[in-house]
Amino acid sequence: MTAHAPAVPHQRPSMPEELLTVPQVMARLQLGRSAVYGLLRTRQLASITLGRARRIPTHALTDFIRTRLDQEAA
Repeated sequence: MTAHAPAVPHQRPSMPEELLTVPQVMARLQLGRSAVYGLLRTRQLASITLGRARRIPTHALTDFIRTRLDQEAA
């Protein structure tokens, strides 16, 4: 009798995470540069740094907006 590896459920390949620039976030939130950098500095909006470039994952922007909406509703 041979041992078989357990079946792994078929997983859909994950989509690569889209990374936004600060100007793209500024446009989406309709905020100025210093306001966006303030959100990044206070870690209200998550980001990564690639070299000298700051990038914001789209899920981080979505999470930020959802959190703010939840706070406003409370």
